[in-house]
Amino acid sequence: MEKYRVLLVNDDGYQSKGLTAIRSRLIDEGFDVVTVTPDRNMSGSSHSLTFTRPLKIEKLEENFYYIVDGTPADCVHLGYHVVLEGKKPDILVAGINTGPNLGNDIFYSGTVGAAREGTMLGIMSVAFSPSSAKNPDFEGMSQLAIKIIRQVLYKGLPDKVFLNVTFPNIPVDQIKGYLLTRQGRSAYREEIKKYISPSKEVYWWIGGEEALEEECEKGTDYTAVKEGFVSITPIRLDLTDYRGIEIMERFDFLSID
Repeated sequence: MEKYRVLLVNDDGYQSKGLTAIRSRLIDEGFDVVTVTPDRNMSGSSHSLTFTRPLKIEKLEENFYYIVDGTPADCVHLGYHVVLEGKKPDILVAGINTGPNLGNDIFYSGTVGAAREGTMLGIMSVAFSPSSAKNPDFEGMSQLAIKIIRQVLYKGLPDKVFLNVTFPNIPVDQIKGYLLTRQGRSAYREEIKKYISPSKEVYWWIGGEEALEEECEKGTDYTAVKEGFVSITPIRLDLTDYRGIEIMERFDFLSID
């Protein structure tokens, strides 16, 4: 069997249980795994690259590197250009994330940002996340992830498209199957908490609660995992709304005072 090379990244840092589970599974399955991660949790960093300061790559163990204070996209960029010396891996795997990346989360997610960066570099890429951060079964999810990874390696992906995969947070033997889905809407009740320091300074912590049931629509990533399916959402690099162009061609911007 051909030995495929995987560039494995995440946004939760090198000590993440989701990362450890998928890395061990990939190695046990015979993949050549090169792991490059942030040195700490960088969730919510989206697709940002660090341009304002230098980055340092440290080696933790054989084929396991992490970037001090770098973003997930930094990890992909330096993993490919520096660690792998520009030799393209067969696939990039981002995750397994510690929490969900559903709906509008994909715009904030460092996990999804890493997969997008890999796609921009011409690497087939897949992002993996659970549907909830409440006691996810990473071992079971890594078992399902391998099946998806092998399908991508054998059959490929459309040009400039990557996959955002979300696992329902239920026992593996209760999962009903896999569904191709579309990105859902934001379905979180916003939660902003106020904190006051001992010196009476005010701080704010931005967060969100679990998905609201009334916001979940058929065919979306939210509904798929809620109904016990693995959600597989193909994401394009091109965000252009071509229908919007057709509509706006009737606008006369030059006439605006």
